[in-house]
Amino acid sequence: MTVKRRALVVLDRLRHLARPPPSVAWFQARAVVSAAWSGDAFALQAASQPADVRALLRLARGRRTVVELGTATGWTTASLALADRARAVTSYDPVVVPGRERYEALVPRDARARMTFVQDAGDTGATHWDGPPVDLLFIDSAHTRESTIAEFLAWRPKLASGGLVVFHDFGNPTFPGVAEAVEELDLRGEVVGGAYAVRYETSSANP
Repeated sequence: MTVKRRALVVLDRLRHLARPPPSVAWFQARAVVSAAWSGDAFALQAASQPADVRALLRLARGRRTVVELGTATGWTTASLALADRARAVTSYDPVVVPGRERYEALVPRDARARMTFVQDAGDTGATHWDGPPVDLLFIDSAHTRESTIAEFLAWRPKLASGGLVVFHDFGNPTFPGVAEAVEELDLRGEVVGGAYAVRYETSSANP
């Protein structure tokens, strides 16, 4: 990424940070600037866009036990923790992205204490879960049809009744596997921003 391109990406991200909770906007702004200064092009390109973060935080309101599949830079993990002081976020990823600890250090200690990072794949991570029923499952990992299906099926028994499953990058032409997985699973929900949200009810017709 050229210096000019990096500057444009930074400005665009900062321009869209007005609406999230102040603590989230402040973290995101500092993370963007840190990524720019360190030359972390991956973070600037891969981290969820501000509009997607805002949509996710709206869906997450009142949901205190959150599992994220696909940590990457940890920006979304931090945003979820910062948006609710009673929320615990556990994030799974088999790969630790270099520099993630730099962004984690930008999170206040109280929120950082509610963030847990597990180096494991999303589907296998579910077998070791011993926490309370999951209020929100955010799937943002490999984006293939096979992995998305496997992750949903692995975590389904861990979901609270009324829990929400959010599939990121639904409808994104770069990641057709997400929409293919939702269709194959025959899940009924709604498109919210760049994601597909499904409310899980134990008595529902969802498989």
